[in-house]
Amino acid sequence: MAKERRRSGRGRAPEPVTAPVGGGHAELVPDRDRPRGWTLLLDGAPQSHVDLDDPSYLDFAYQRRLGHIADLAAPPGRPVHAVHLGGGAFTLARYIAATRPRSTQQVIEVDTELIGFVRGALPLDRGWRIRVRGEDARAGLRKVPDGWADLIIADVFSGARTPAHLGSTEFMGEVRRALRPGGLYAANIADGPPLAYLRAQIATVGTVLPELCLTADPAVLRGRRFGNAVLLASDRALPVAELTRRSASDPHPARVEHGRPLADFTGGAAPVTDATAAASPAPPPDAFR
Repeated sequence: MAKERRRSGRGRAPEPVTAPVGGGHAELVPDRDRPRGWTLLLDGAPQSHVDLDDPSYLDFAYQRRLGHIADLAAPPGRPVHAVHLGGGAFTLARYIAATRPRSTQQVIEVDTELIGFVRGALPLDRGWRIRVRGEDARAGLRKVPDGWADLIIADVFSGARTPAHLGSTEFMGEVRRALRPGGLYAANIADGPPLAYLRAQIATVGTVLPELCLTADPAVLRGRRFGNAVLLASDRALPVAELTRRSASDPHPARVEHGRPLADFTGGAAPVTDATAAASPAPPPDAFR
């Protein structure tokens, strides 16, 4: 039956969709296992996965870790105010809209051509309260009212690297201003051995938001390979026990570092300012194979 559907015009498997965008070459590749699932790639590097039939499905491991944080940002089902720095395919915004109806969200993405490409191929539900703005993440964050956000998610990459101006104490001052008291800040950080960038980011975020924990694949934390780590921060005690439970039971289990082990991991790294900030390291050539 499956083969017959592929031969018919209406049942033919979807084809990849491509377009030049501001950040390079964008491609949406259909998921063979999910009828309306798509993976967004930029210059061949996987960025996001979306299932139009089930926006609550998160395929990438780091996005599931961010999803756990979104789940813990407020009691189950309660609407939140969320800011997404970096758009991609709007995966986490779709997730929050599906799991927390009536949430109000802002997506800030500098690549306006990418926004148009994704919205054309993978449209957002008109009933979702998601506003997408085409501008630099830091400039857009300045427009968020003081204390507006329950949750800020930073997942910004340009050419597979996070820009330098999104990793400084001055940038974190804007994050703190936009967060409500007790709000959560979550950042997707990509690094590899010797993990100097990741350690410096922990120190930088900690100068503004003192409660911290880090979630990542153990191999990444041991410096054995390049990968993603999710840093969670707030001015209140974090739900470390529940985050640890969820991370350990994930299809790709992650380790959560907190307290003294996290301080030991950071190893006295110095906070980064606008004057000393650098972009995150470029991934090795085989990182996405």
